[in-house]
Amino acid sequence: MSAGTNTPVIGVLALQGDVREHLIALASADAVARPVRRPEELAEIDALVIPGGESTTMSKLAVLFGMLEPLRERVRAGMPVYGTCAGMIMLADKLLDGREDQETLGGIDMIVRRNAFGRQNESFEAQVDFAGIEGGPVEGVFIRAPWVESVGGAAEVLATYDGHTVAVRQGNVLATSFHPELTGDDRVHAYFVDMVRAGL
Repeated sequence: MSAGTNTPVIGVLALQGDVREHLIALASADAVARPVRRPEELAEIDALVIPGGESTTMSKLAVLFGMLEPLRERVRAGMPVYGTCAGMIMLADKLLDGREDQETLGGIDMIVRRNAFGRQNESFEAQVDFAGIEGGPVEGVFIRAPWVESVGGAAEVLATYDGHTVAVRQGNVLATSFHPELTGDDRVHAYFVDMVRAGL
């Protein structure tokens, strides 16, 4: 699947959300990036980014496009995945304030609260210290952002803001409450690309 020596092919789930920004950030971090909408496209990638957007809509579209079970299978099989905002919600094993019919992929032993930081008009930016990323804090863009209420023993907290967990990693799966793809700083994407590259 890799395009060249140690160059990972990373898909961005293109059902809904800020797909283009992730494609640009991944390319800046020396990955081959492509949109993914169908199971056959999912089969051709080394790793996947699940972008921000509206988590309920995203889960419904995943069902509609026949992607939900193939996504779950790849996550269970160990494919590296990075979810931002709604993507974090999709990767949670359990949700608070989710809709009854809302589906998740699982992948991280964490309980996530949807829209925990408030509504759209309460969006904000903040400096976030991120374990494992050099060069000082990363800029976090929080838009109707979730936070992590609690994590299980296998999950590692990488960043907190205002006392709340906003970045978590469990094995090959990474999730952030915030949107690094909107800042022009590709260090979080580079961190994920390095995770992927280590497994190739």
